Amino acid sequence: MALIGSETLTYVALVRRRSLILFSAAIALTLVVVIDILVGPAFLAFGDVVSALVLPASQVDPTVHVIVREIRLPMTLMALLVGASLGTAGALMQTILGNPLASPYTLGFSAAAGCGAALAILTGFELPVIPDFSIPVAACVGGALAACIVYGMARMRGMTSEVMILAGIATLFMFQSLQSLVQYMAAPEVLQEIVFWLFGSLVKASYLSVSITCGILLTVALLLIPDVWKLTALRLGDERAQSLGVAVERLRLKIFALIVLLTAGAVAFVGTIGFIGLVAPHIARMLVGEDQRVLLPMSAVTGAFVMASASVASKLISPGAIVPIGIVTAIIGVPFLFLLIARGRRRFW
Repeated sequence: MALIGSETLTYVALVRRRSLILFSAAIALTLVVVIDILVGPAFLAFGDVVSALVLPASQVDPTVHVIVREIRLPMTLMALLVGASLGTAGALMQTILGNPLASPYTLGFSAAAGCGAALAILTGFELPVIPDFSIPVAACVGGALAACIVYGMARMRGMTSEVMILAGIATLFMFQSLQSLVQYMAAPEVLQEIVFWLFGSLVKASYLSVSITCGILLTVALLLIPDVWKLTALRLGDERAQSLGVAVERLRLKIFALIVLLTAGAVAFVGTIGFIGLVAPHIARMLVGEDQRVLLPMSAVTGAFVMASASVASKLISPGAIVPIGIVTAIIGVPFLFLLIARGRRRFW
């Protein structure tokens, strides 16, 4: 009885510690969000920003209202949603593949989305009813095509994590090559638009795109709830998970489809964003461990924090301008990847 009581107390202490870390991360995220709205080419006082956020438009200076509510707030919200989506997608991919370097970016999904968008820009593709969504739809189609290729290869050789990783790497190189071909064929003015999209930018964020990305993220979160414990069991290995009654192949297929949905919703409106899906899950894992009930929300919060921090940095690097956020996330991600290699797998996995 004493032993059981001791184990119970240890578990309660662990739960409290993880809850405190998650709560602290949420507080840190809130602070970064406030800073992101404050920072920009046009200087605004803190009080003016707060007034624009909480007061009706009739009681706020029109210029401040437009800057805060119509420009900066959609960009900040999109940064949070994209970071949360990619952080969650990266954690899910690393879990089902058992590889610390797995992410939507490193396995080619983002490159395929970028290739689809670049091809749409090159050809002038437009949807008949909603032309403003032509490039996002093309990006989603590209990401879905990459997923079909990876899944098809995995089905041909057996649905193992090793085969899926190799297929993803091959897909990454293939779509990067196709991107280069599209850029080579493009006229200078078209090439500039393609390159800007591939860099990744929050400038074109709107409340409509924010709503779509938020809807996708919430839908995926609801679909994940029944499988959280199965994902935790999968971290023990395929054989142990199967012995606990988990249909491993079916679970991988479902999670794989949700990863594609998250990635498409994240990159369709802002362009290629790298390393968030790689960095965020590792930071979350170091803080709260492998329990998916805590790891997944922590990965989402961490991804949103990194993305919002990158948004702040993109405004500070070149005063008076906004550096494409995809460049900033790569600058953040590459040193972390070197750190991951230098310190060894055991510290991160």
